[in-house]
Amino acid sequence: MRLIQLKRGEIRRVAIVEEPHLRFISTYLSIYELAHSAIIANTSLSDCAHKRATDELLDYGPIYSGHSEWQVITPIDHPDEPARCMVSGTGLTHLGSARNRQTMHETATEQITDSMKMFRWGVEGGRPAPGYAGIPPEWFYKGTGATLRAHREPLQIPAYAEDGGEEGEVAGVYLIGPNGQPRRIGMAVGNEFSDHIFEKKNYLNLAGSKLRTCALGPELVVSPQFESVKVEVSIERSGADLWSKTFASGEAEMCHSLQNIEHHHFKYEAHRRPGDVHVHFFGTDCLSFSEGIRLQDGDVMQVAVEGFGRPLRNPVCVDKSAPVLIPTIPLE
Repeated sequence: MRLIQLKRGEIRRVAIVEEPHLRFISTYLSIYELAHSAIIANTSLSDCAHKRATDELLDYGPIYSGHSEWQVITPIDHPDEPARCMVSGTGLTHLGSARNRQTMHETATEQITDSMKMFRWGVEGGRPAPGYAGIPPEWFYKGTGATLRAHREPLQIPAYAEDGGEEGEVAGVYLIGPNGQPRRIGMAVGNEFSDHIFEKKNYLNLAGSKLRTCALGPELVVSPQFESVKVEVSIERSGADLWSKTFASGEAEMCHSLQNIEHHHFKYEAHRRPGDVHVHFFGTDCLSFSEGIRLQDGDVMQVAVEGFGRPLRNPVCVDKSAPVLIPTIPLE
């Protein structure tokens, strides 16, 4: 099953994707509310949605292309408190990501970087037997739900940033149940947008390079096949194809198992607060930045994942104003 969230003015709705149509569900106005109801009722998200399916159908095409009063919004959010959605990610999970990072950070005197060492540890201990914890993966924080953008919304390169580059991947979507138990409610196509030039200067800049807007959607895939999926990432400039690459993602293509990634994210008590939403990016295997592409204002990034519904498309928006010093005012 694939679900989508829509908005028309102040009206919100949830729909089931039935290509080429969308079927509204009743009662629940957000996937958050629907998932919470499924947890309380001890039923599946799919069953909960099917039971509330209505006869109301919309044509998906005009909505997806932006030619409708209805607008696609992110396939998950905390409808009342955006700050109660944590956006994070795991790096060095794919072979290509380690190769990209090694090239970015190596020097003449240091041929094996800390990033490559961490990747090798993941290869050796990132796939433990069921019920056991393996080596922790690299982990980073991207922000709260306020940093998430939907399909067709721009991803910003702020005035203070040095660059912005796409990172096409898959993201897990989670809701913490009333008893503190994390529940994976689905996965979605993601663009984990980052500042690669800032990171390249020194790998200790990684944390700051991740504090950028990112995109999710357009659809939430419930119980997807994630063993091995094809991901196609492409860049368009002035309406023409500029760059594209296809790679394989999924558990079979990663050095860390999904169980290990999820354990090391949710082992922290602060990450198991009842009612919180978590969006966690699982990593990528290719970057246009690694092939000399520097994104410009108006470029369109597209991420398509096999079996995950329609592609995610977002334009790049560059803030060309001068950086502004942010003062701190003493409260005396």
